[in-house]
Amino acid sequence: MKLRFVAVVLLANLLTVPAAPALAVTIFVSNERDNTVTVVDGDTFEIKKTIEVGRRPRGIIMSPDHKEAFVALGDDEVIAVIDTETLEVSRRIPSGPDPELLAVDPKGERLYIANEDDALVTVVDRKSGETVGEVSVGLEPEGMSVSPDSKVTVATSETTSMAHFIDNNTLELLANVLVDTRPREATFSPDGKTVWVSAEVGGTVAVIDAASHEVLEKIGFAVPGVPPELIQPLGVDFSKDGKLVFVALGPSNRVAVIDAATYEVKDYILVGQRPWHLELSPDGRKLYVANGLTNDMTIIDVESLKAEKSVPVGRLPWGVAVMP
Repeated sequence: MKLRFVAVVLLANLLTVPAAPALAVTIFVSNERDNTVTVVDGDTFEIKKTIEVGRRPRGIIMSPDHKEAFVALGDDEVIAVIDTETLEVSRRIPSGPDPELLAVDPKGERLYIANEDDALVTVVDRKSGETVGEVSVGLEPEGMSVSPDSKVTVATSETTSMAHFIDNNTLELLANVLVDTRPREATFSPDGKTVWVSAEVGGTVAVIDAASHEVLEKIGFAVPGVPPELIQPLGVDFSKDGKLVFVALGPSNRVAVIDAATYEVKDYILVGQRPWHLELSPDGRKLYVANGLTNDMTIIDVESLKAEKSVPVGRLPWGVAVMP
C-alpha cells in the first residue's frame, strides 16, 4: 500500500513540474538604406528597437558568446559593435576599405572582413580591435566563412569568380578555386567537410571539398514561371541537422531548399522581393529571410517548409543575425 501511495505522489509531482521556458530569440536585421539595425522580438515579432549604426550597414554577424553583434558599415569603413544587452553601439573597429561581409571564428577571437574596394581580407582581433593582418585575394571580395575548427577562412571574389582558401595561422593562401560568375557567399557545412559558394550571375551553387579544394558539384535552379536571369543565388545557410541547405535566390523571390547529401533541389519557398541573406533560429525551427525590395523579413517554418509571416523592418534589409 505504501509503495502504491509513493508512486501516485511521484506521478503527481512529475505532472506538476513546469514546462521548460521557450527559447527567447532576438533577431537583428541590417537596413542598408536606413543606416540602421532593426531589433525584432522572436516571440512576438514586434520591433524592440531601431539602432542608428552608421552609413550603409550590410554584413551582420553574432559573436559566439552572443554578447556582441558586428555590423559592416561600407561607407564608414568600420565595424559597428552592438552590445546585445544594452542594444547600443559600444565601439567601432577599423575594418579596411568598404567592408561588406564578415565572419568570426568559432572561438570568438578574430574577425575576418571582406574589403570590397581593395581586394583584401582584413583580420582583426575581436577584443582589442587591432588589425592582425591583411590577405590579398581576388577583385571585389564579399563572402566570408570560417571553418568549424577555426583553421581556415574562405573568401569569395565577385569579379575574379573565385573562392579563396586562407590558412588562419599563417594568413597565407592555400588555394584559389574557380566557381561561376559573381560569387556572393561562402558557407562551411556544419562538419567542415565542404564549402558551399553561391554565384549570383552564374545562377549556381558550387560545393567544394574543403580538403582537396575540388568542386564536387554545381547545383542549378529552375523555378517554374520565373525567367532564368532572375534566379540569382545569394545567401546560404544550413539546417541545424545539416541535412538541408537554404539558398536565397534574389529577384526570383524564392528560397531554394537543397538536400545536402544528394544535392537535389527539394523545394522553392515564396518569400518577399529580392531575398538577400538568411539565418536559422538557434533551435533550428525557423529561418529568417531579409527581403531587400519589400523592406520586410519572412519567417519560414523549417519543418513544413512554409513561409509563416512577414515582419516589416527598415529600408533595404540586407543581413540577419540571431541571438538566443
